[in-house]
Amino acid sequence: MARRCSRTRCRGAAAAPPARGPRGARGQRAGTGSSAPARTHTAARGPHLNRGTPRSAGPAACGDRTEVAALSRPRVAHAPAERGSRPDAGGGAAPQALLGAVQQPRRGRRAARRRCRRARTAAGALRGSAGAQLRPRPDQLRPGRVLAVAGGGASHDLQGYLTWEWANSLRGYTYPLIFASIYKALQLLGKDDVQLLIWVPRLAQAVLAAFADVKLYSLVQHLENAETAKCVFFCQLCSWFTWYSCTRTLTNTMETILTIFALSYYPIKGSKMGNSCKYLALVALAIVIRPTAVIPWMPLVFSHFLQEQRKGDLILKNCIPVGLVTVGTSLIIDRVFFGEWVLVQLNFLKFNVLQNLGTFYGSHPWHWYFTQGLPVILGAHLPFFIHGCVLAPKRYRIFLTAVIWTLVVYSTLSHKEFRFIYPVLPFCMFFCGYSLKHLKAWKKSAVSFLLLSNLLPALYTGLIHQRGTLDVMSHIQQLCHNSDQSQTFVFIMMPCHSTPLYSHVHCPLKMRFLQCPPDLTGNENYTDEADVFYSNPLGWLNKEFYNDTLLPSHLILFNVLEQEISPFLALRGYEKTATVFHTHVPQGRVGSHIFVYRRKTEMNHT
Repeated sequence: MARRCSRTRCRGAAAAPPARGPRGARGQRAGTGSSAPARTHTAARGPHLNRGTPRSAGPAACGDRTEVAALSRPRVAHAPAERGSRPDAGGGAAPQALLGAVQQPRRGRRAARRRCRRARTAAGALRGSAGAQLRPRPDQLRPGRVLAVAGGGASHDLQGYLTWEWANSLRGYTYPLIFASIYKALQLLGKDDVQLLIWVPRLAQAVLAAFADVKLYSLVQHLENAETAKCVFFCQLCSWFTWYSCTRTLTNTMETILTIFALSYYPIKGSKMGNSCKYLALVALAIVIRPTAVIPWMPLVFSHFLQEQRKGDLILKNCIPVGLVTVGTSLIIDRVFFGEWVLVQLNFLKFNVLQNLGTFYGSHPWHWYFTQGLPVILGAHLPFFIHGCVLAPKRYRIFLTAVIWTLVVYSTLSHKEFRFIYPVLPFCMFFCGYSLKHLKAWKKSAVSFLLLSNLLPALYTGLIHQRGTLDVMSHIQQLCHNSDQSQTFVFIMMPCHSTPLYSHVHCPLKMRFLQCPPDLTGNENYTDEADVFYSNPLGWLNKEFYNDTLLPSHLILFNVLEQEISPFLALRGYEKTATVFHTHVPQGRVGSHIFVYRRKTEMNHT
């Protein structure tokens, strides 16, 4: 119990730092070798739109990088943001037909309005996003950003932001509903301040991760003995990637936790703890939360089916009832919030697997998971994993089969990320612990090596690397206390979704960021707003803010952009007010520091 409590506290305290988006050099997407062609720019909208426009605020988000913001009503009344205002009014607006094609779901304008209204008045939603961004070199691991979304009876002044993924029913509300319930409780207790909205999801995720670790220990203790269980538990605890990911509100994190819980009830040969109904229910829940969870479980379920003597009972009394209950519950939850019957899991698989539209956010070679992905997340555990695979008894080969099968299936998809294979890490830790247990004379040296080699990357990636995009939100949050809050307009000129949004502000500030939604219309010449901006930042700014009344009061940008837009900053009267450290390894559009610029007061009133 002492270990579990200690683990929970430490994990809750070390929040994962944010990361840059998947874009590489200016005007060029990661994994591609040519600049994206320019197109007519579709101006981004802020959180408040003109009346008659769906409040989805247009397309946004990168793949799984979603922030659906609907903030609970704060205890202190804030001045409402200007209703019906547009930060891009008159500045390079696209034709209405193009706006409709990109901003609204395919089922039509009326359905879009209905879904968006229900999404904002729902109890709330929280999505973790963007895991470690992939690069051709494993030493360029880019920690992801945490995009928390607060909800619960939001007022009209705190509508937040709804991205294209929710408008097109690619995300379900089952997982966000867990955190929405917590937020609603905080609101009813009058404790829904911004710090609790930021930390409660991480703490809740840390508690679940700690329980999963203890469950893994109990499983190995039952299958083997206490000594092997301690070795596996140690390998799991000192894994740098586990520490980096376990407190983040990613669907991949919950998928991994549910995988461990399901394994504890899986009927492996020689185990008396097997319970078909329980493990299938947990697997089904993982699939509802993230449909790709079916991949690592396919060989395990198939193996169970082959060794099961009563195959008919397994299907009729376990598989079918569990499937109907979980899918039915998911359908009802999504029906309540979307306002229509939607099978989110099918839409998710169509987008990411059948249509393979994830390549919009970068692609990598087929062998990437074998040569870079798995070796990086294992780190110093890699030699122990290989050694354990050789030593482990035959009955545990099904775990190795699940790992290899998952890597093979994911390798067929062009878009690859480290977090996608996070759910196979517990399987790997089993083999690492088995290896450590059989080292005998070298055990103490191996323990010291694993501890030291994982401690440094865990601390660096969790506390230092690319932390600026979270730290800068405290500067934005301070603007909520200004007397002229209604006149505040923050423009984040960074790769799309580099920062959280209203979950870290919790007041009706007018904010805008560069967007990068994929093209769902089949336009081969499509270029997103972020690429259009970075192809000519100075020209884009002069065109977008041709009138001084449209200018933002505050600009957030990486230092690598400062020199290129310095004429605009000087001419429009902006002064630097804060510098925030971000990373020791700047690259492409991401700089080492983040600058906060404020327009001079006398310029605001001229």
